[in-house]
Amino acid sequence: MSVRRYALLAGGISLGCTAAWAQGGEPDSVVYVLSAASRFEVKTGKAGLFGFAGHAHVVRARGFAGRVVYHPNAPSDSRVEIVVPADSLDVLAPPDTAEIRKVTQAMRTDVLHVDEYPVISFVSTSVTPTVDGFQLEGRLTLAGQTREVSCDIRAEVGTDTLRATGGFSVKQTDYGIRPYRGGPAGTVRVADRVSFSFEAVGIRSTGP
Repeated sequence: MSVRRYALLAGGISLGCTAAWAQGGEPDSVVYVLSAASRFEVKTGKAGLFGFAGHAHVVRARGFAGRVVYHPNAPSDSRVEIVVPADSLDVLAPPDTAEIRKVTQAMRTDVLHVDEYPVISFVSTSVTPTVDGFQLEGRLTLAGQTREVSCDIRAEVGTDTLRATGGFSVKQTDYGIRPYRGGPAGTVRVADRVSFSFEAVGIRSTGP
């Protein structure tokens, strides 16, 4: 089986069952549904997003849904759609349980306001070939605000499986989020810029 390198990923249609994501393919296209082996994370240093209490943190999405509609004969016509429930984001590090609970709660209620904005989504708008793969342009919706983002992605598209890795960064203030400031005498401050990374694994749909 030959494997081609392409850059794809991201999205924003409503969460649903795997069968629903598997539908909606187009002529001459293949649909890959994101599997549980995929990983979506926010990584930050001491001054980064969720950088409370002077510690570095890793935040991971525990839930997500998405698909890639891939056109083998015209890769630039492909598209990617992903949604992440905002309340599925959990803080993984540092390994202090009490602090993880505190930071996770603050992230959900004070930063992302998950009750008001329950979904984070990304929808591709264009795919452009590059030397190492593709550049993906798309719309990221975070905390109820939608902005254009760009991401360089490396991917392997096989007969039954698609694998893609990449990342991008945004500024919180572009999405109406006020960077956190607190701690003793306001010494703990959150940097405006946030970095996202992902490892996506898509399985070819066998549905209609």
